[in-house]
Amino acid sequence: MLKDITLGQYYPADSVIHRLDPRVKLFSTIVYIVTLFLANRTLSLILVTLFLMWIIVLSKVPVSMMLKGVRAIWVLILLTAFFNLFFAAGDDVLVRWHFISISSQSIRNTVYYSIRLIYLVAGTSVMTLTTTPNQLTDGMEEGLHFLTKARVPIHEIAMMMSIALRFIPILAEEADKIKKAQMARGADFDEGGLIKKVKGLTPILIPLFVSAFRRANDLATAMEARCYRGGEGRTKMKPLKYTRTDFAAYVIILAFLALIIVIRFL
Repeated sequence: MLKDITLGQYYPADSVIHRLDPRVKLFSTIVYIVTLFLANRTLSLILVTLFLMWIIVLSKVPVSMMLKGVRAIWVLILLTAFFNLFFAAGDDVLVRWHFISISSQSIRNTVYYSIRLIYLVAGTSVMTLTTTPNQLTDGMEEGLHFLTKARVPIHEIAMMMSIALRFIPILAEEADKIKKAQMARGADFDEGGLIKKVKGLTPILIPLFVSAFRRANDLATAMEARCYRGGEGRTKMKPLKYTRTDFAAYVIILAFLALIIVIRFL
């Protein structure tokens, strides 16, 4: 499961999505998430599906990369489907057994919430796979720069998120190496019940935490050695500039949001 985590990974390609300004991609991702939860009809879900497929095709990112991110949360998807199917309230009950009941409303909720979770992971993966952590940091800092007037440390927040995104694939790879090393020493992580399996993760988690703190300390030492003092007065090698494609992307995503709102309320 650790190898299936795509958050923080970047897939290099020459596509329209890759060339978009990171501020556009951040804004579009937020709008996409809003439209995803506004979509409560079959027509709107079909439109969201077509829109997501179009974006994936434009990004030139392999579908297998998107599916890796979905596989990483299959347990959460199954739990969401289970509780919505058997425990969601509904008037038209189809099957009832003790405190468990299945209604047409619960079936509908199960399908809708499962699809939303899958599309949520796939849609956000497009942003992270087509945008480098440095671009995400610059985009967030520029997009939320107005909050600095309220003394919100936007640069520090963006830097922390960038570092966290960089550490996710590194720690996932480190955990996989530690697991293989423990298995070579005779550890078995597949035996026993759920509680025993959870306890068996201790030989992985302890070295992983030690490695994470060591990396964090090394990074802090390196930043201090380079006299890093935050974003005040700092310049950028590649300043962000909007192009016609970026403005066209704003128009498309806002038009898509308006269409979903019209379908929902009219």
